[in-house]
Amino acid sequence: MLFTSISFLYYFLPIVLIAYFIVPKKAKNFVLFIASMTFYFYGEPKYIFLMLAEIFIAYIGAILIAKYKKKSILTVTLAIHIGLLVFFKYTDFLIANINNIFNAKLNLLQLALPIGISFYTFQIISYEIDVFRGNVKVQRNFLNLATYVALFPQLIAGPIVRYETIEDELSNRKHSFENFAYGARRFVIGLAKKVLIANMLGEFCNKFSSTDEKSVVLYWLFAISYMLQIYFDFSAYSDMAIGLGRIFGFHFLENFNYPYISKSITEFWRRWHISLGSWFRDYVYIPLGGSRKGKLILVRNLIIVWLLTGIWHGASWNFVIWGLMFGLLLIIEKLWLGKYIEKLPDIFKRLYVIFIVMISFIIFNAGTMKEAFTNISGLFGANSTCIINDYTIYYLRSYLITIIIAIIGATPILKNIIEKLKTKSVMNKIINILEPIAMVIIILIVTAYLVDNSYNPFLYFRF
Repeated sequence: MLFTSISFLYYFLPIVLIAYFIVPKKAKNFVLFIASMTFYFYGEPKYIFLMLAEIFIAYIGAILIAKYKKKSILTVTLAIHIGLLVFFKYTDFLIANINNIFNAKLNLLQLALPIGISFYTFQIISYEIDVFRGNVKVQRNFLNLATYVALFPQLIAGPIVRYETIEDELSNRKHSFENFAYGARRFVIGLAKKVLIANMLGEFCNKFSSTDEKSVVLYWLFAISYMLQIYFDFSAYSDMAIGLGRIFGFHFLENFNYPYISKSITEFWRRWHISLGSWFRDYVYIPLGGSRKGKLILVRNLIIVWLLTGIWHGASWNFVIWGLMFGLLLIIEKLWLGKYIEKLPDIFKRLYVIFIVMISFIIFNAGTMKEAFTNISGLFGANSTCIINDYTIYYLRSYLITIIIAIIGATPILKNIIEKLKTKSVMNKIINILEPIAMVIIILIVTAYLVDNSYNPFLYFRF
């Protein structure tokens, strides 16, 4: 079930909200758990018992970890969770590569990837490690732990919520009109970003792939559009998840902070998918020694982290190369290039980041490395007989306004303007009056678009 579906917006969510707010405090987690199971069952019925089994293992495992303080217990529980993730996500990839390397004829298992397994597995792992480290208290209420792992706002596409972030709120959270209003506003903003911007850009990217007569300008238009699409798609889901969480009394941490205004690749990864980056920092990079044990260890640690980051995104060589590419760039920045980048004007710093990220997402999006190479070389005229053609002009007329809006929306320009206007009492009152009206209008426009349009995927669902 998608957040951007009629069934979610007009049936599932209203029913859950009514049930949640009419039951007493002690029953609220039960309502959320049942709602989350229903939400997951709607999209992935055959793997719901897998998730429940992992929750049960985490529940028992964490209690044993807290009681005996033995690393061996932690190792066993982590091995089970990681083993299940590897089995379902990477087995066919491993078999296919064994067949290619050794000319073997092993049969693929044709396993369907359980929706959200990469996200909820990382949440479980962080919880068990934090219990072992003593950072959080073990959760002895199974329903509370199950609600944490399966909470539908962030279940299938993040952000990756740490247990410590909502530990207290699982049993004692406050509900207020202010929280509800903020959450609803944040959800609607995410809804608009996804349906009115990301989906439009996605339509163009799909059409680009099926267009035979490509020009240099069209390749650039595609590269820019996909970079914007994946940002608006994923950040929109995070906005909606954070908004829904706030409606139910949870304070999820931010997952994006205008990454395309970054002045270095290092800064970009502090602003992009923050929950994933901080997860690898705290549970892989720092335990390996971080940057404290010399340059060789730093290089090793960055390679390991970014190899794992690439693999986390998918069982394909393009994700491996994508991850290693960023690992190599971060190594170069930290050991050499960073001091030279610092001396550049801000505009050149940002252009450097945008170009690198744009190239990286071409690799990220490609079905094969051959396709990635074709689309990258096309930027420089390798595959085109012309700079611009009729197809390009048609697509520019159809999508240029959306691209311009997306570029502006990917920066804090609008946010800063609104915040500045709110400092003036008269404008603040006007904005407070107009904002709810604008939200209603957005919902109506989004609804009309959803009824009339079939293109509505979330890119990060495949992870």
